Amino acid sequence: MRKWLLSLILLSTLALSGCGYNTLQTTDEQIKAGWGEVLNQYQRRADLVPNLVNTVKGFAAQEQAVLLGVTNARAKVGSIQATPELINDPQAFTKFQQAQGELSSALSRLLVVSENYPQLKSDANFRDLQAQLEGTENRITVARNRYIKAVQEYNVVVRSFPSNLTAMLFGFKVKPSFTVEDEKAIAKPPTVDFGTAPAK
Repeated sequence: MRKWLLSLILLSTLALSGCGYNTLQTTDEQIKAGWGEVLNQYQRRADLVPNLVNTVKGFAAQEQAVLLGVTNARAKVGSIQATPELINDPQAFTKFQQAQGELSSALSRLLVVSENYPQLKSDANFRDLQAQLEGTENRITVARNRYIKAVQEYNVVVRSFPSNLTAMLFGFKVKPSFTVEDEKAIAKPPTVDFGTAPAK
């Protein structure tokens, strides 16, 4: 009886290691780590918004509609609970992505308006915020790319045979990833330029 039980345990272990279970666990953890980094960078950007709005307001108070648009977009981003479960819910993930897109658009409009105010562009605080925002946008791009790659690897394991059988058995499902609604946006990175000459 004891030999039979040990054989069964050994056989189960071998079956699980060969059926993709460990790969599913590994890739799922990579997604969680990637998602955490995406959230960190989005939070970093959201934290810059109040200072940016206040700085612009000091030089361009008449641009109330644009300033209000940025503030409202940031509030919408903050209202979404970015829990780990969000990456398992395609609808919630889409809502999160749309809110981040609205904040990106609102920031772009704010930066376009800033071009009309030379004193604003020469303000040291504004230039510092420019550098921080540019760096954050770059970090967001890198974090999103890592997350997209992690999701792609995981989804391939979930959908490939025989690991798809293990995925079904243990409840692993395909996860949503970031998408680009406007195909032109793929070729053109977001512009965060306050009028400085582009780096060569």
